[in-house]
Amino acid sequence: MTDIAQPKGADHGLGSPPRAPLWADLTATFFGIGRLGPGPGTWGSVATVLLWALASSQVPATYRSWATFAAAVAITLIGIPAATQVARATRSKDPQIVVIDEVAGQLVALIAVPFTWKSFLAGLILFRVFDILKPPPVRQLERLPEGIGIVVDDLAAGLYAFVIMHLLLHFKLLIG
Repeated sequence: MTDIAQPKGADHGLGSPPRAPLWADLTATFFGIGRLGPGPGTWGSVATVLLWALASSQVPATYRSWATFAAAVAITLIGIPAATQVARATRSKDPQIVVIDEVAGQLVALIAVPFTWKSFLAGLILFRVFDILKPPPVRQLERLPEGIGIVVDDLAAGLYAFVIMHLLLHFKLLIG
């Protein structure tokens, strides 16, 4: 099975190359979404927005902001060790297949936004722009070790998107 994250290169005759544990691979790739191409990060963000729209529709509106925040925290807490495991197994600082960081950052961008397709689309676009451009200090956060660096830079991109989203909403430039 070569689908589980493996290091680049041969095993040099020392047996099977190390693999990330299944829980870490499934978590880090967001159940395989990170293996889609092109642009696995965009696929991870789109999947997050769609799944969160479905999940949060079941949450009373008065608790939706807290639920989004709690989901972002939970994803971050499990995503960091999962991303670390996959990065070690692939011997890559930030493997493209790891998209749990996009899931966490995308959720941050969606905290306290109106439950409308326009708000969700704007949150998706804003997050992807900041995740790709990586304005300071987002790029510098990538230098943090292992899963922390993989995930925290996307949380910062999510915070940028969150701030811009709420400015657009506040000044009625985006009607939820």
